[in-house]
Amino acid sequence: MGRKAKFRKVLSMPGLLAEMRRCFDGVEDEVAGRGLNLAQCLMSGLAIFALKYPSLLQFERDARGLGESAHEPRRENLRSLFGIERAPSDVRLRERLDVVDPRELRRSFKRLFALAQRGGALEGFEWLDGRCLLSVDGTGHFSSSKVHCANCCEKRHQDGTTTYSHQSLCAVLVHPQRREVLPVVAPEAIVKSDGKKKNDCERNAAKRLLTALRGEHPHLGLVVVEDGLASNGPHIRLLKDLDMRFVLGAKPGDHKALFAWVEQLDAHPPADPARRVVRFETVDGDGTAHRFRWLNGAPLNDTHFDLEVNFLDYRERRRNGKEKRFSWVTDLRIDQCNAMKLMRAGRARWRIENETFNTLKNQGYEFEHNFGHGEKHLATVFAALMMLAFAIDQLQKICCPLLRAALAKTRRAKYFWEKLRGLFLHFHVRDWETLYEAIVYGHGSELVVHDTS
Repeated sequence: MGRKAKFRKVLSMPGLLAEMRRCFDGVEDEVAGRGLNLAQCLMSGLAIFALKYPSLLQFERDARGLGESAHEPRRENLRSLFGIERAPSDVRLRERLDVVDPRELRRSFKRLFALAQRGGALEGFEWLDGRCLLSVDGTGHFSSSKVHCANCCEKRHQDGTTTYSHQSLCAVLVHPQRREVLPVVAPEAIVKSDGKKKNDCERNAAKRLLTALRGEHPHLGLVVVEDGLASNGPHIRLLKDLDMRFVLGAKPGDHKALFAWVEQLDAHPPADPARRVVRFETVDGDGTAHRFRWLNGAPLNDTHFDLEVNFLDYRERRRNGKEKRFSWVTDLRIDQCNAMKLMRAGRARWRIENETFNTLKNQGYEFEHNFGHGEKHLATVFAALMMLAFAIDQLQKICCPLLRAALAKTRRAKYFWEKLRGLFLHFHVRDWETLYEAIVYGHGSELVVHDTS
């Protein structure tokens, strides 16, 4: 069978969950001493998303053995795997988490990222001049025409109806050559008080998120990659103030003055070579042609004429004739040596859509499922716990060989979560290492203690 995959002490599920429990113990509890311990409730919420449960009610039935034998193993497994002595009912869980200030969960993300740094998990994420790419984007995780709270964003329709929603702005480390992503900071809730337009909401949320990130990680070298909504004067000045480099999308329809400036200089080159538009083309081994055009030191727009950016225009033509075009603005000086890396950095922005939001919504986390809305913060707290579970999974994929072996054994993440939850429900499991080994090597031996069915 070969050498068994190793199980790291800290950067593995038991080590990471122990750190999360320590963080949860420090969360302020408004009703401390009266009822179920808040840290136990937060761990229960994290367990729901770690085990990829589709609903709170199903978790309650399984975790508390409702309607089942008193000797069901799942309650013992919650204790051995998550340190949960007594799981709350779904109603009680919602009540306890609804009053938690989402900002209290920031320390959990900060601690998780500190462990990633200490364990060398960031070494493979460096891309430009020793800096990591940070993709920032917003997504929705709750929507209803009836249920709402004071923090819901509102969208009024022409027929007189209103849609209420919760959205979050997220930031993850991405890499053009990696499927894994790594959340750096807690999601920032986009709430109604931010403004009535989506763009205004995301701008204000971005200011809070990026300022908090820089405060938590003052020395982290970052290149922020975002879509065209971010390539505006106030946001770029914020990035400069926070010592964050950037590669931001720029579209002709949204940046008419910038594109007109480039076209004018391209048609009438100035005497100064440093102010000229530069062109560069290369063809790779499969016949794909990469055509670059750039200008260093272009005014962002007429409103912010004094704010200079470097403009990169890129066209890709494949052997089958298909073409794609992208353009960005950046504060990194463009030359023939880094044009390809800048292009790939800009296109890596999509990894927050594909490897983050798509995974959360379609691969077991049920990001858009209404686990509970509450009257204060419940929807936002659930979204943060879900992102925390996702961050733990991503960090394990990077650092835990045994988890990677288990994923390879099941071939698809969906089958892995089904297998893991099945073992959790029907067997007494000593620990996480036993659970993963049962998936990799089979559970017909001593790996899982015994079956009670």
